[in-house]
Amino acid sequence: MGLTKYLKTAFANRWNLLAFLGGIGFAFLSGQPDVVAPIVLAGEVAYLGFLGTHPRFQKYVDAQQAKASRVDGQDAASQAAKRMLLELPGHLEQRFEALRSRCDELQQLAQQIRDPGPGGEPPPLEDLQLAGLDRLLWMYLRLLYTQHSLSQFLEKTSAEQIERDIRQLEQRLKSFTDVANDPRLQRLQKVVQENLQTSQTRLANCKKAEENHELMSLEIDRLENTIHSLSEQAVNRQEPEFISGQIDQVANSMVQTEKTMGELAFVTGLKLANEEVPPMLRIPQVSAQR
Repeated sequence: MGLTKYLKTAFANRWNLLAFLGGIGFAFLSGQPDVVAPIVLAGEVAYLGFLGTHPRFQKYVDAQQAKASRVDGQDAASQAAKRMLLELPGHLEQRFEALRSRCDELQQLAQQIRDPGPGGEPPPLEDLQLAGLDRLLWMYLRLLYTQHSLSQFLEKTSAEQIERDIRQLEQRLKSFTDVANDPRLQRLQKVVQENLQTSQTRLANCKKAEENHELMSLEIDRLENTIHSLSEQAVNRQEPEFISGQIDQVANSMVQTEKTMGELAFVTGLKLANEEVPPMLRIPQVSAQR
């Protein structure tokens, strides 16, 4: 797209359109459109050539597009967060809301430490601090949703039954002897071998799901304890910068867990690796919608 993007943006500017259309209209009203119209067109080309190739204008256009993309990404992530909250069972939603309340208390505490404001009221929320808490809550919600999805998967999949099927297939496979000269037996043997491979893959997936379910449970407990600890430290340290730094440190420590959640997209349906973080502290509770 390159230069075309900047030229289109420059042309679509409302003041440029007003001037250009006004000039064309004047050209026809002047009685000499063959003289005035080319002058207007030449001026428009010069304007587009100057503005469309100006580095500062190009940076402005790129910044506006990036901002629009972030807004779209945040909207998509907000809708995904609301959907996940609606799909979580009641006890998990309550668990999330309890932690969100603690995050809100932590944020308010940091604000009051920094500047209680007139009458002891906290000042407006700081974007940087909100972003850190939103990120932690977004991770926490995805952990809960991933754990819930894995629980549903494991409820429908019995590792013991798959293991029994594997043993039966192995026994069946051993029963095939002298198949070299019997095409029918060869076909049957191949079907059993393929079925055995499929069952072994299913068992491996089931075992992996059990391991990941345990990992999600441990990470959920760790994140809850960490946020509670941050609240307690905030009271003792009285340093809002310390709170923000600790929030970022916790979020950065979960990179590997986020990667694991990305690998489990086939179970959860979550494909949000590149999405913006939704405003978790400001998303309304969904209990009333159940």
